Amino acid sequence: MTGAISIRRARPGDVPLVLELIRDLAEYEREPDAVVATEDLLHRHLFGSGSPAAECLIGEVDDRPQGFALFFSNFSTWVGWPGLYLEDLFVRPQARGRGLGKALLAAVARVGVERGCKRLDWSVLNWNEPAIGFYESLGARPLSQWTVYRLTGDALHRLAAPAR
Repeated sequence: MTGAISIRRARPGDVPLVLELIRDLAEYEREPDAVVATEDLLHRHLFGSGSPAAECLIGEVDDRPQGFALFFSNFSTWVGWPGLYLEDLFVRPQARGRGLGKALLAAVARVGVERGCKRLDWSVLNWNEPAIGFYESLGARPLSQWTVYRLTGDALHRLAAPAR
């Protein structure tokens, strides 16, 4: 596969493709059964009425979808400016090494710069050496003094419950 790379915004009709790419990413990250997102949920949160929860770019090689970048806005209180958080960046194995990942990440960076964002953040699995090398080759640096925490399920609901 060699050819022209293009990046475009996802459209509502791309929701099945986006879900397929999410599942491909989950397979790569060794969590194929962890995806519980549905087309309806993705459509609602990417294209529903009101402000979308996230945005998505589709990366194509020779007009064939081969990857995606999904991101959303965040805000830095210390910097006092908005930023972007890259939730997912994925390129199908057959399309890797051709610059599509860099083109997708550059497109997200352009969105951020156009919006006046001062930073672009993301997480990477510790074992994903190819991704770590790729990110570091672009000038990204790990935040070694930070640990990501997450509340989900019962723990999230217990915390959110009104005090008695």
